Amino acid sequence: MVMGPEPTAATDLVDPPLYGADDSVAAIEGRSLGRIAWTRLKRDKVAMTGGVVVVLLILMAIFAPLIVKWLGHPPDEQHQSPALLDLTTGGTPRGAFGGVSGQFLFGLEPGNGRDIFSRVVYGSRISLTIAFAAAFLSVAIGSTLGVIAGLLGGWVDNVIGRLMDLFLAFPLLVFALSIVGVLPDRAFGLSGNTLRITMMIFVIGFFNWPYIARIVRGQALSLREREFVDAARSLGARPPYIIVRELLPNLMAPILIYMTLLIPTNVLFEAALSFLGVGVQAPTATWGGMLSDASKYITEPAFIFFPGMAVFVTVLAFNLFGDGLRDAFDPKGTR
Repeated sequence: MVMGPEPTAATDLVDPPLYGADDSVAAIEGRSLGRIAWTRLKRDKVAMTGGVVVVLLILMAIFAPLIVKWLGHPPDEQHQSPALLDLTTGGTPRGAFGGVSGQFLFGLEPGNGRDIFSRVVYGSRISLTIAFAAAFLSVAIGSTLGVIAGLLGGWVDNVIGRLMDLFLAFPLLVFALSIVGVLPDRAFGLSGNTLRITMMIFVIGFFNWPYIARIVRGQALSLREREFVDAARSLGARPPYIIVRELLPNLMAPILIYMTLLIPTNVLFEAALSFLGVGVQAPTATWGGMLSDASKYITEPAFIFFPGMAVFVTVLAFNLFGDGLRDAFDPKGTR
């Protein structure tokens, strides 16, 4: 029996490939859940449009002073109103759509002549700040209590569940009106609109956490029966480690989706409080406050149109983006 030469290297033990020597083999690269979701999200043009609008709104709020410096006037600076100008001179043209022009892009407020464009831009800072901060507070509290209730179960789950029921029974709008409406001028080391903004963030955020907590609890109840959680327990991992290293990374998708849907709700809630006169006080610009002032001038469409469209576009953009995120992370639930 004739024996062939022994292999001289480990590579000699591998059968030669069936393709030519000039061909190359592409490495198989694993993809994370986030990368797969991003690939799906990029295909959703409606959701991507909403995401672009969201980014532009955030940039507008951040760079509001620079935008107003280039394209507008100080938000509290009063100019001669076109409406008053008509009454005093009679022969001066009123101007189209509330005095919209190259100098005043959205026209002027009737009566005091403040630049509507500048006030809409500055109003985004108040509305988005309250909406984002309240959403973060709700998600932080709700996610923490929800994952604890889902993992531990038993009496801990019962206590947190009854606490959710208690907070859900609160009439939030009436409670917010009563709390913010009776605020003193100074409290907790804060004063003025700073105090009002802080209290609105607390009221909106602190009393909205049960909604996200129920979602997270339901997901945690399912995840705690999975093999990777059992493996962590078998290795002696304690509940805090399991929550931080095993459950929360797998819960980021529903938390992120819910947050994108909670922010527009907070925008509407802040606008409602300002519209009812218990939000940020004048002359600080807010979208709800501008709508409240515009209700006194029903014959001035520009005054109510632009802040109303700002609220509408913001809520629509966040909802479209959040709906796209849901479809990207959960394609099986796509209708």
